[in-house]
Amino acid sequence: MTTTSRENILARVRTALQTHPPVERPPAPEVWPSTGPTTEQLVEQFTCELEAVSGELIRCGSMAEARRKLAELAERSDWRTLGAVDCRLCRELAADVPAERITWTHDGWDANEMAELSVGLVAAEMLLADTGTCVVANDTAEQRLMCYLPPACVVVATVEQLVEHMPAGWAEIARRTAQPDRRGEFVLITGPSRTADIEKILILGVHGPKQLVVVLI
Repeated sequence: MTTTSRENILARVRTALQTHPPVERPPAPEVWPSTGPTTEQLVEQFTCELEAVSGELIRCGSMAEARRKLAELAERSDWRTLGAVDCRLCRELAADVPAERITWTHDGWDANEMAELSVGLVAAEMLLADTGTCVVANDTAEQRLMCYLPPACVVVATVEQLVEHMPAGWAEIARRTAQPDRRGEFVLITGPSRTADIEKILILGVHGPKQLVVVLI
């Protein structure tokens, strides 16, 4: 094709684009319509789905009660060392944990040291009621590894963070990911790590935490 022919074609395309109005995108299809559940219905559904995948929910009426429950859980599970993501919700929940028993995530933290912790504490960005899933935002590799390496994982969240399903929370996720200075990724946690061999024998904790507890305030 000669240069002249190419320019003639491009000129016709430019003219067509200028004379025709832009095509409007069709509305996004509503794959999972909202049923308008109440907060209690969301909590009940999230609890049932979480327990169905071997997770545990601890519901607390206040942050003070959540701190007491965390201490009781640590004693019952014999957790001696705790690693935690350094954020407001985790700081509030772990306020009564002795300083010598907790380490906060920091850049360059050795993965082998993280794996030696008794439990990892992370905060949820939102909770998906229909699958019992915790959506956790991680800005750094160390925060992401906190979801996987310790043998137990505690996720702290508030009832305001409960949504019916992924489409109900997608607008907030899209807003966060569109931020130009956004780092990291989202991790979806649905129960403890699960795998099965060829004989369909289910084993927990092979590829991640064997125990998952959600503290819902």
